[in-house]
Amino acid sequence: MAMQTTRGAALNLHDLGKSYGGLKVLEGVNLNVAPGEFITFLGPSGSGKTTTLNLIAGFVDPDAGGRMQLDGRSLAAVPAHKRDIGVVFQNYALFPHKTVRENIAFPLKQRRPRPDASTIAKKVDQVLQLVHLEAYGDRRPDQLSGGQQQRVALARAVVFEPKLLLLDEPLGALDKRLRESLQLELRRIHRELGVTIIFVTHDQDEALTLSDRIVVFREGAVEQIGTPAQLYNNPGSEFVATFLGDSNIFSGTVRGGQFTLDQGEVRFAPLEGTPDGVAKIMVRPENVNLSADPAAAANAVRVTVGDVVFSGATLRVEGVDASGAQLIARTRTDGVVPKIGDSVWFCWDRASTRLVASGSGA
Repeated sequence: MAMQTTRGAALNLHDLGKSYGGLKVLEGVNLNVAPGEFITFLGPSGSGKTTTLNLIAGFVDPDAGGRMQLDGRSLAAVPAHKRDIGVVFQNYALFPHKTVRENIAFPLKQRRPRPDASTIAKKVDQVLQLVHLEAYGDRRPDQLSGGQQQRVALARAVVFEPKLLLLDEPLGALDKRLRESLQLELRRIHRELGVTIIFVTHDQDEALTLSDRIVVFREGAVEQIGTPAQLYNNPGSEFVATFLGDSNIFSGTVRGGQFTLDQGEVRFAPLEGTPDGVAKIMVRPENVNLSADPAAAANAVRVTVGDVVFSGATLRVEGVDASGAQLIARTRTDGVVPKIGDSVWFCWDRASTRLVASGSGA
């Protein structure tokens, strides 16, 4: 017995802001979410991502001028319990004295008109099957593992078939292995239900794994929006480049299309079409190779190896260039393994260089 597929809702945010006692914590958030999209709000603590989620849920009210629409309907005068939005919190917020079935049935029993008992039982059975907890319906939350409790919270949030699901760091309390397993479960459930999802996290790997698009928040504003590939390969600012994955950033000067550093043994390929002045370029560690002879490389920087970390299929090699900048290379383990203190060249091809802005990439 499969749960009925739900078509997700379109969500539109326009000039959304929030202040507390004159302190602006969120300003100018604009976002259009397509029906059925999986959107992740990513950013450090205090960046505004959870505040935005709370505004959408109706837990707090936006400042004057901000607008929110769900499937074209304004949410301005709609209280939280009537927005038809499912929410999952980091602490799951399950009722400890109720069984799994009773927890999941709770939002159905609060709806008006209230479904009859047989309809509630059928929907609970369907959602238990969806989250693979058919055998756990009569247990209480304290008889479940953390991962099972998370599944119950998710089942309770989708049992009434909302078109929008808000997830506030729901995997944050789980260990790495369980978190990765439940990421795959979230992807499966999203595909099966077709519900629109807004997912809040500060974990870059979760954002890259789960999202159709990522909204990067910084200091109460949107820094950049794009697909995981767009943000990772073409970050619009130094902040995005360093927050979303490891990166090597070089600060230098461009003259006549040639990027140079003030010191050190370096060689950079020309940056065609780049105006003269101070500039920053980025290269991801996985695009960096180690070499004793950089002659054939388009870009090369001499570094002194500071650490070598074995990670199965790859080596993480950390080094310092002549300016004191910390650099990282991630290479295969089937080559020559450098030693701490060795002098090596970090090399990469022309296509792996990205010019990044030091300010906002919004």
